[in-house]
Amino acid sequence: MKEILLITILLFSVIGCGSIGIGKEQGKDLQAGLLLLGQESSEGTPYIWDLPNGFPRPKIPENNPMTLEKVNLGRHLFYETELSENKSQACASCHQQDKAFTDGLAVSSGSTGQSHPRNAQHLSNAVYNLRLTWANPLLKNLEDQARVPMFGDNPIELGMKDKEDLLLSRLENDPIYPSLFHAAFPKDPNPFSILNITKALASFQRSLISGNSAYDRFQSGDISALSASAIRGKNLFFGERGECFHCHGGFNFTDTILHTGTVFEEVTFHNNGLDSSNFTSPNGGLYEFTFSEADRGKFRAPSLRNVELTAPYMHDGSLPDLLSVINHYANGGSGDGTLNPNKDPFVRSFSLSESEKLDLVEFLKSLTDENFVTNPAFASPF
Repeated sequence: MKEILLITILLFSVIGCGSIGIGKEQGKDLQAGLLLLGQESSEGTPYIWDLPNGFPRPKIPENNPMTLEKVNLGRHLFYETELSENKSQACASCHQQDKAFTDGLAVSSGSTGQSHPRNAQHLSNAVYNLRLTWANPLLKNLEDQARVPMFGDNPIELGMKDKEDLLLSRLENDPIYPSLFHAAFPKDPNPFSILNITKALASFQRSLISGNSAYDRFQSGDISALSASAIRGKNLFFGERGECFHCHGGFNFTDTILHTGTVFEEVTFHNNGLDSSNFTSPNGGLYEFTFSEADRGKFRAPSLRNVELTAPYMHDGSLPDLLSVINHYANGGSGDGTLNPNKDPFVRSFSLSESEKLDLVEFLKSLTDENFVTNPAFASPF
């Protein structure tokens, strides 16, 4: 009987509870039943997605299936200052939960105090990102991305370049990690490896699902969830005057999405009309990889989920608040960016009254998910 239940649970974890009419609480009970039985797969306890209405099933790399144990280890590592050479910073230093996993700075600062060229991106629904960071067309997986802050030296973030052995030694000799690593990677005789660190960090980041904002509740039928002002702003956002939805559409409010239903992986980058002074090296955007002048100033359009909490805005943090962002787009850009030949055709001036601008701000604020930024499952385990 236990074997049959285990197979059933594994099947549910593959196809998703929502697909077969099982609710969130029932799914949690099912997962709890697996734990009580002690029936874990060779990879660990299968992670059961608790997806909001309208969210497709995420696409997970075959070589790193989601398990509760990996998510738990990744959560510890995400908040672990031992991952920086001088033990001063963790991933969470630049990705703070109360700010939707940003840091509130125009540009971040690394563990040695070096300023970074770009603004820290939020991690809301990072599992759905088709590409990562602001403009790297090659960086597809969170596992690969995790190596950048740990081992990159231009700029220095966590400062662990050429110190892989030191990092592993620290974790092996920390009393909390041997059991966590062995639980997360039960098939590995020695689970302490850089690869497993990145797999665990990626698993935790993939669990950071946000989809319970006032807007989401409104879309689900709660007409009281949005104010009259936010509804007017919603109509502007999705209408042909603002045309914001062209780059920030869909369930995740962006135009680059990856999930199990994705047929064509369409990667897009945009020049949004900032002044050319914002696009000097190393902030040339896609140009830094292609060296084509037509790509200078082109960046990935980030999701607008929790955008109220992620100021300042743009790749360089040059716009301080949401009203500044709306004024930028209403003007068709900033400075000489209004005439930039690379500027996206949807970035063009349009007329908005001051009250309409405030309506748009109210709509953008309705994308804030308070549960996401207070969920203890995403908070520091220390």
